[in-house]
Amino acid sequence: MIAMMLRETDLLGRTDLSSVEFIRMGSAPVSPALMQAIHRTLPAAKVTNAYGTTEAGPVVFGPHPEGKPQPEASVGYPHPEVRLRLSDDGILEMKCPALMLRYHNRPELQPFTGDGYYVTGDVFRRDVDGFYYFVGRTDDMFVSGGENIYPGDVERMLERHPDVAQAAVVPIDDDIKGQKPVAFVVAKDNRKPTEDEIKQFALANAPAYQHPRFVWFVDRLPLAATNKIDRVTLHRLAAERLAGDHRS
Repeated sequence: MIAMMLRETDLLGRTDLSSVEFIRMGSAPVSPALMQAIHRTLPAAKVTNAYGTTEAGPVVFGPHPEGKPQPEASVGYPHPEVRLRLSDDGILEMKCPALMLRYHNRPELQPFTGDGYYVTGDVFRRDVDGFYYFVGRTDDMFVSGGENIYPGDVERMLERHPDVAQAAVVPIDDDIKGQKPVAFVVAKDNRKPTEDEIKQFALANAPAYQHPRFVWFVDRLPLAATNKIDRVTLHRLAAERLAGDHRS
């Protein structure tokens, strides 16, 4: 939503935003390019990247106990009332006072470990100071030629390109690799990057297996009812575009 707002350059240009002091974001990884754009547009606002879950509440992370500044890409340091750990696969597991007991009328769903930790399904990494960083959903991860690909990693890399405003990555089927990544890209205003430029940027800035095999430029990315990127629609659009290419 913030990325779409920042594209309304004419409206932003005639709107007084001096009263905006604080922005709290969540629900998706935040790229450095998006953070820089927010600071340019709202230089007086403090920006924080947040994380929470329906099953365990919105308070998971907070400030560092030693007062260390939170890196912009981080969601914070564990709140003192929340116990966190990462599985061998990097999946966040937690206990806290807000943790649900079970899903209503869904006894078959048991997202808990044997010792009572809630398995979020979200992949994180942790730095040496104890700050956590959201990597992506295990639901979104796919395997290409034996390599695990998290779309959020590829999207953040693509959004570092100076002409890219937003990017969304989904897998398509491949006879050899199993699956391979493709990208939908929203260009910045008055910028016209080419597919080859995006591919070459990806090859220069990430492992080769992550580079999108197709790049399709769109005016905007579809949103689901949750206001998150609608990856189901993107899967369908990718299949339709591939079918159209094959017919031509």
